[in-house]
This record gives sequence, structure tokens and C-alpha cells, in this order.
Amino acid sequence: MSLTLWVDGNRWRAHLRAVAEAQPRLVPVVKGNGYGFGLGRLARKAAWLGCDTLAVGTYSELPEVASRFPGDLLVLTPWRPFGPALEVPSQLHRRVVHTVSRLQDVRDLQEHQRGARFVLELVTSMLRHGLSARELRGAAAVLDSGSMRRGLAGVALHLPLASGSHLAEVHRLVDEVVAAGLAEGRRTTVWVSHLTDDELARLRTTHADFDIRPRVGTQLWLGDRSALEVTATVLDVHPVERGDLFGYRGRSAPKSGHIVVVSGGTAHGIGLEAPTGDSSIRARAATLARGGLDAVGFVRSPFTIDGKQRLFAEPPHMQASMLFLPSGAHVPAVGDEVGVRVRFTATTFDRVVLT
Repeated sequence: MSLTLWVDGNRWRAHLRAVAEAQPRLVPVVKGNGYGFGLGRLARKAAWLGCDTLAVGTYSELPEVASRFPGDLLVLTPWRPFGPALEVPSQLHRRVVHTVSRLQDVRDLQEHQRGARFVLELVTSMLRHGLSARELRGAAAVLDSGSMRRGLAGVALHLPLASGSHLAEVHRLVDEVVAAGLAEGRRTTVWVSHLTDDELARLRTTHADFDIRPRVGTQLWLGDRSALEVTATVLDVHPVERGDLFGYRGRSAPKSGHIVVVSGGTAHGIGLEAPTGDSSIRARAATLARGGLDAVGFVRSPFTIDGKQRLFAEPPHMQASMLFLPSGAHVPAVGDEVGVRVRFTATTFDRVVLT
């Protein structure tokens, strides 16, 4: 009676190993809901892969992974002189690597935690966080004046997902690191996201004197979707005739069929659609169509019964959803499992089963 993620364990583990072998110095990323698997499970898998560093999204995620992964913990959210960033337990100080993206935070971090380890994030075309070329030079001056360079663990680049190669941008940013004097007398680490295997290989060839560390999340954990299956349990089935009332809002059945109640609702993320980033005309038209269906109460659900994605009979409930199944379709029995299409990063499962 649950929303379940079924994992073909052998296939999934083989994919994890393949990614790790193709991307030397891999830094697995675990954040948010742990890509549907849960943070703790992915932390253990990162240790199983033999990785020495794990990246988390926020400081609040550290406690759940620290006991399951023995290595360093890179926090991707930039350090700020307030909030959870100031509450890292002392026993984790030597393991945590902070991200610093503002010039004023370079000295503030050291004043808060002397000897803290950190990476300097550079602003990319994504324009989310990061130091400009001028600010990077200023940060280098601060590090030299305060003898804080020993805590520097490299520079970080978070690239956009837009199609096309980002190597030219990476080369420019690495040149800025060199110009700032941060690559003198040491092998500087570049922590980078969203490069292909081929781009990483070319980057390592061009900048052989740098230590290139790819941070990988979706490609690692969700890269082989054929190893993953999501199902929901059929909880109840009710025959209805045209005009019969049902649901919280007393809607009427548009024609004869069945109301099928399945596990999975808004508490799991079902029906809470996140933007996909697809800006094509076709995608926009589909969004408008869904909006029109919603206005009259017919919205396609992610649940599949008898080979088709079925319509929500009404908006999903917190832990269950009501679907309308028209006459003529195969009617599932209570206890049957039906397929569900989900966005893994926005879904909370009741169970994760490795088969």
C-alpha cells in the first residue's frame, strides 16, 4: 500500500561503477531528497564506490550523510556568516569543505573557523553564485595577506545545462585563476559540474597541471532509467455511472466507468509538477492544454493503467489519488501495482526496494 521505487540492483550498481571509471576523481553529489533514493543510501553508495569526497547541497544535510560516508564533505551552497553555516559540529570541521562565493566572506569564514577548508566559486554564465575575475584577484590578495592560503581547496565552477560545449568558458575561467596567482607553486583543484566525459578528458589534456574533479549527481544516480521502476498500489475500486457523485468536491462522473484509488499523492510530490526547463513551442502548447483540462477537471495523471496514462478524477489527495477509468478498460484489483511516471528529484517514496 505504498508508492515504491524498485531498483534493479545489479544493473544500477554496474552503472555507478561505469560512471566512476569513466570520470576519474569523481565527486558524487547527494542533495535534496537524495534523487529519490534518500541521502543516507547514496552516501553509503559513494563510500562503496571508493570516493574520497562527497558533495551535499546544504549544511542541513551534513548530519544525515556524515555517519554514512567517511571522507570529506563539500557543501555546495555558499558559506554565509549566518544560519546553519555557523552550526557545523566541531567534530566535522576537519571534514567539511566550504564554498565561498563573495569576497567579504573569505576573511569572515577564517575569523569564524580558523583553518577552515574552502573552495572559491567563480561566477559562470549561469550567474547564480561566484566571484568575478576582479573579486578573485581580491580574494587572492586577502588569502596572501592573512596567510590563509593553506585552507584553499581549489576553485569551483557550476556550469549551465544548456546544449553545446562549455569548454571555452572553462578555459577562460582557469586562465583567470592563473592570472590571480592562485595556481603558483601548487597543483590547483578545479571542482566542475555538468561536463561530458569527452569534455573532461579534453580539459585534463589542456590543463594537465590542474586536478580536475567532476561533481556528478543526476548522471550518476539516475543515468540508467531502465534500472528504475516506480509503482503505486491500488487501494480501492468503485464502479460509477454517468452523473454519480464522488470525491471531496462532489464531482460527477462524466460517463460510466470506475474510480480507482491508488497510493501516491501530494505528500509524495504527485501532482506538484516542477518546471522541466523545456521552452519549445510544443512544450508550451502542452502546458496550455493541461491548464485547459484543469479548468474543467480533467488532468492527465502520471499513473498508467491498461497501457495508458489515466486522468485524475479530482486533484490528488495528500497520500492517495483518485483516477477515472472509463468503461472498456481493464480494471485492476485491489492490491495490484500500477506504473507511475515521476520526477525523481521531486518525489518522496514510501519504499525503495533493491531487487
